[in-house]
Amino acid sequence: MLELRNVDARYGAFQALFGVSMQVQAGEAVAVIGANGAGKTTLLRAISGMIPVTGGEMTMEGVSIPSLAPHKIVETGIAHVPESRRLFPRLSVEDNLKMGAFIPAAREKAAERLDYVYGLFPRLKERRTQLAGTMSGGEQQMCAIGRALMSGPKLVLLDEPSMGLAPVIVQQVFELVRRIRSEGYTVLIVEQNVRQVMKIVDRAYLIEVGRVKASGPASELLDNDEIRRAYMGV
Repeated sequence: MLELRNVDARYGAFQALFGVSMQVQAGEAVAVIGANGAGKTTLLRAISGMIPVTGGEMTMEGVSIPSLAPHKIVETGIAHVPESRRLFPRLSVEDNLKMGAFIPAAREKAAERLDYVYGLFPRLKERRTQLAGTMSGGEQQMCAIGRALMSGPKLVLLDEPSMGLAPVIVQQVFELVRRIRSEGYTVLIVEQNVRQVMKIVDRAYLIEVGRVKASGPASELLDNDEIRRAYMGV
């Protein structure tokens, strides 16, 4: 589905990704793990067109995406749930969700998609008229995921969904990820909580200083002593 081959990316003069290659197959859940500043968020931003790719190739179902505008990348079937959720706090929950259906194909089915998201997350329906900024962190993350699903994506990019949340809410967020996975979505998730995320994904890539350091099935990486010491405190 998604394939990156030797991808470089920069913030101005600063190079953040160096020759990153990876694949995500349809139906998979894949994690990207690594320390703060390793390039994980940059990777998702490059995929969704928020920063330019300066080298290499990147395709979504065979379509080259580096030259596309971000809204055109959404049209290929990629939806990005950004770090810190980035909701519109002074808009209602329902208005935030509707913002996710801005591409023409999704706009035509907005009412149908809204019913689907409310069925998946009944709490959002209960709070549909509430200002998004007044909800709890877990509820806001639910809204951010729902907004991404409004576009009818094939691949959902999740950037640090548990960041800044209380431990009990973190468990709820990972349950949300399991739920959307069970609905048939392909998931690429960046997450600092290595112990938890490796329980819900098939494979993972370890990124260090903008480069892929290791990759493989989640179970194998969990057994890697170096990864356990560096990222899991074991």
